[in-house]
Amino acid sequence: MSARTTRVRTLFAAATVALAALSLTACEDGSATGLRTSSVSDTSSPAAGAESGSGTDKSTGTGTGDSGSDTTTSDDAATDADDSTAQNSSDDDTSAPGDCSAEDVQITATEVPRPINHLLLTATNTGSETCALPMYPAARFGEAQSVPPVVENSKPQSLTMLEPGGAGYAGVLLSAGDGSADNGSTATSLTIPFDDGSVATVTLPADGVYIDDSLKVTYWLTEQDAALTY
Repeated sequence: MSARTTRVRTLFAAATVALAALSLTACEDGSATGLRTSSVSDTSSPAAGAESGSGTDKSTGTGTGDSGSDTTTSDDAATDADDSTAQNSSDDDTSAPGDCSAEDVQITATEVPRPINHLLLTATNTGSETCALPMYPAARFGEAQSVPPVVENSKPQSLTMLEPGGAGYAGVLLSAGDGSADNGSTATSLTIPFDDGSVATVTLPADGVYIDDSLKVTYWLTEQDAALTY
């Protein structure tokens, strides 16, 4: 074998070894890159899951918005209830009868045989609307500086209402039956005020009526017999 042939073979062998070394290096680099890629992928995957979980929590937290909506609905319902109550109150005030007035109620005084020394007051509604009488007639006889006391046992459960044409009654004990009371006198005039400030003038018998310290009146009642019980 010639020296030239030997050198060629030697160069070829050296080139083959170099190529093999380069190929091995490339494989190692690729494997290392693959490992790094896999590591990064594994690390980012849990983080993504954590973010996804956080998003779910935030989504669940938006339930507060629904609660706020319920609160608004509750406020609206409360407002509607207040409006309804105000409307009912307005209706009640509108339908309630007003106070009677001397302009619409005529009061007459009648002496009765039984019980003795009693006067019957009759209040008749001559107006076109129902009205409420005062609790009792604050009767002022003559020039008296005060009005007679009321018989508490005659107090009704509610004010006496007068429909148009209707009447209410009150009894007056003028004097003691046995004449034992003091400060007796004859009264020839009688006035009775109403709650609206008007005053009714009541006609008494021509000779007047005898009164003393026993003078009392009942509450306004709906029955004549009840008014003369006391």
